[in-house]
Amino acid sequence: MFKLSNLVRPNIRGMKPYSSARDEFKGEASVFIDANENNLGSMAANQHYNRYPDPHQKALKARIAEIKEVRPEQIFLGNGSDEAIDLLIRLVCQPGHDQILAFGPTYGMYEVSANLNDVELRQVKLDADFQLNRNMLQGQIHSETKIVFICSPNNPSGNLINRDIIEYILQSFNGLVVIDEAYIDFSSEESWTKRLADFPNLVVLQTFSKAWGMAALRLGMAFASEEIISFLNKIKPPYNINEATQEIALQALQNTDRLHQMISEIKENRAELIKNLKKLSVVKKVYPSDANFVLAEVTDANTIYNYLLEAGIVVRNRTTQPGCFNCLRISVGTKEENEKLVKTLKYFNL
Repeated sequence: MFKLSNLVRPNIRGMKPYSSARDEFKGEASVFIDANENNLGSMAANQHYNRYPDPHQKALKARIAEIKEVRPEQIFLGNGSDEAIDLLIRLVCQPGHDQILAFGPTYGMYEVSANLNDVELRQVKLDADFQLNRNMLQGQIHSETKIVFICSPNNPSGNLINRDIIEYILQSFNGLVVIDEAYIDFSSEESWTKRLADFPNLVVLQTFSKAWGMAALRLGMAFASEEIISFLNKIKPPYNINEATQEIALQALQNTDRLHQMISEIKENRAELIKNLKKLSVVKKVYPSDANFVLAEVTDANTIYNYLLEAGIVVRNRTTQPGCFNCLRISVGTKEENEKLVKTLKYFNL
């Protein structure tokens, strides 16, 4: 049975988190001379930038909670989802001893964070359709395995991982199961945030970088039980989300109609791009996608990648990734950008 206290590293269970005077202060005040700020103001455009931001992002979390239909206490905000990935590994994995499990090809930051924290990454190769089944798990989960990372929709393949196998892992594994849903807004499938109450070991990652179009702000979300979130808040840097990011994100969250319009347009552009890529002689296969990108197998990924660069078009060459030989990952652009890509590829053999 899953018990978080058995999983968290002993030194973290007993550590005392950083606490500012404003963490400890409850009430109203007119004079703040506790944090060694510049009380004369700021050289930035907004004068109140001389003050440290809300370390708990209370207003922003309250609005996210409304939209995602969770409680604010179930939300962790990070400097991109990458911060949450790193903190989760630090939370439960002993350096030089424990390990994490992922399914390749997949997002590269799981490996980077594992290496940074001296934690072994075991990577199981997905099948030819980039899917996972129970047989692949045989002998892969050990007592040292503390986290299973599942990217769904998967990057770079674009497909959703079968929900039945994810539920099986959640039920049978006593460590953390982290479902990375960076691209879930482009899918018709329901988010795993709807199942938080069913699985105490479930962590769901989402981001403002994709559908919300705020990659430059570096704002990621983790959703989990209040117990897991409290530990993430305990070990995070005290002011990890700056004031400008909190303000801009809060403004954006008031305009969900625009979000739905953009998602709908990206899905339409995705369908058109897939249709046109399939007509090209240099494209051997286009994989189904529930993301804002497509994975295309081409005749010669390295040569075509360099050819596109010379034409001023940047795609991602994934030919070295497991199961992705001669594959390019292509983000869904504007209608005009997609047309330029297709036209350029059409003339490749000429």
